[in-house]
Amino acid sequence: MKALVTGGGGFLGEALVRALLARGDEVRVLARGDYPALRQLGAETVRGDICDRSAVEAACAGMDVVFHTAALAGGWGDPRRFEAINVGGTENVIAGCRAAGVPHLVHTSTPSVVHTGRAIEGGDESLPYATRFSAHYPRTKAEAEKRVRTASDDRLATIAIRPHFIWGPGDRHLLPRLLERARSGRLRRVGSGDPLTDTIYVDNCVHAHLLAADRLREGKPLGGRVYFVSDGPPVGLWAMAERMLAAAGAGPIRGSVPASIAWGVGALLEGWHALTGNEREPLMTRFGASELSHAQWFRIDAARRDLGYEPIVDREEGLRRLAASFHAS
Repeated sequence: MKALVTGGGGFLGEALVRALLARGDEVRVLARGDYPALRQLGAETVRGDICDRSAVEAACAGMDVVFHTAALAGGWGDPRRFEAINVGGTENVIAGCRAAGVPHLVHTSTPSVVHTGRAIEGGDESLPYATRFSAHYPRTKAEAEKRVRTASDDRLATIAIRPHFIWGPGDRHLLPRLLERARSGRLRRVGSGDPLTDTIYVDNCVHAHLLAADRLREGKPLGGRVYFVSDGPPVGLWAMAERMLAAAGAGPIRGSVPASIAWGVGALLEGWHALTGNEREPLMTRFGASELSHAQWFRIDAARRDLGYEPIVDREEGLRRLAASFHAS
């Protein structure tokens, strides 16, 4: 098939591009940067901003499916940027699909759209959207997902995938931040326990996206649906963080901060950054404190039933691959 990947230069986007090319699909990448390595692999790369509707519409031309992975993530930042990229960018992708007659759209969402700040254990797709958010990222991702779901019709079939804690070799966001803080002595556990959480190895996340596109192309009546996907059984968040650090030759995590104090510090730092105009994300945010101190795992029965999803890389194998990537670098 002919596939467009928005944000194809990102962690998930690049892995998705590589997987599509490996199975013989034609791939076009829409990203703000230039990625010659992807061109060398056989992808067509188009430089453009997801906020530029004309650029998005042009990139959608001739495609069979669009994988929309581009987004602005984080627990802090200018709400206007989150709105423009996560909501406006998604609206542009939907409009681009319609203008170009693209019949299928797979959207990368997040479980944070249903996170209320309390523990979620064994939740499923029947959970309602949260009505209050402690950060602009989950709020705007919820708005984007709603638009994707309501856009689904007989001309454009859509599916939203909700991966949590994507990890693996090539991560340029989560693990590097953990490593930097661990090596500088600033990394602490939040809370006194080890809340269970979902993780998803990057190859498993790619697999779920490909299955979603394939099921839509087969004509399965799944348009407008959302699916939680993960590595399977949940794992202790801090136990997993320490194993990832160990794979990189760092750790262990020493010391902890009560969750209530972390949340309060996050609120204070957010206020200080707003007052001083500091655009860098604070060391702690309210969203981060909540995510790090509450269980958050979901059943993947629906993805198994409708998409045929099963993790193709188990957690132990993923950790071995992660360690090998550091030894090779």
